[in-house]
Amino acid sequence: MKNLPETLKLERPTPAVAYITFANPPANLLTPPTIDGLRAIIMDLEQDPTIQVAVFRTESQDFFFNHFDGATAGDLNLPADPTEAASWTDMVLRLSKASFVSIAVIRGRTRGGGNELALACDLRYASLEKASFGQPEVGIGIVPGGGGAERLPRTIGRDRAFEAILTSADYDAEIAERWGWVTRALPDAELDGFVNAMIARLASFDRNALATAKSMVNRATLPPDADLVTAFREFMGTLTRPGFYARAGALGELVAQHGMDVEMRLGEFLSDVNPAR
Repeated sequence: MKNLPETLKLERPTPAVAYITFANPPANLLTPPTIDGLRAIIMDLEQDPTIQVAVFRTESQDFFFNHFDGATAGDLNLPADPTEAASWTDMVLRLSKASFVSIAVIRGRTRGGGNELALACDLRYASLEKASFGQPEVGIGIVPGGGGAERLPRTIGRDRAFEAILTSADYDAEIAERWGWVTRALPDAELDGFVNAMIARLASFDRNALATAKSMVNRATLPPDADLVTAFREFMGTLTRPGFYARAGALGELVAQHGMDVEMRLGEFLSDVNPAR
């Protein structure tokens, strides 16, 4: 596929299988070009009559797909029509409803938009030692905008979704598996072997049966598209509020003091960006 951003790599080892690999060092932050690239890949795969399994993975041991890069917020496009989906929303909606099976192979920190991408996948397999999860937006004065608030309650329950979203904490893979946030958490040494066997199994099945079964489960489980469209607009609105600017500035000061340790332990550092009451 042509014109992909440098952060994304698409590989097709067989007609039935696609690997989408993400690398944006040092922290694998999501940017508008990456979002547009992901959307283009999914739209292309939607038209492919041979694809059965799409696998999302990372080149980093520390980060899966991470949160959105706030420094590029000005490059996000909000459609004039309030019923029209923005690029990110359109991408995750397409992914959830695509006729192929999507698998997230999760190593490293998986936060914000990265967690929302994982939630849009059909199957999520995580490294016990290396994966962690979070929705950090509220901790810096904004809200989830890519499906986190719509999908997490359907995945882990209302009260646990409140805890995860409102506290902006990081959760390890053991808790994520226990809560149903991921399909399975496996020892890192076993993760690739397990996923490869799953890919081979799914790729051997009848494509129409897989697609029809997925659409049946989707009818019972997916949030309304309009809810995700509205959520992105609410997210964009919070980016203009004074509470966000104050907390973003405080977070920037912490990054200047502590460097990458802030990204490594973001859930902990968010306790330090909020003004004393």
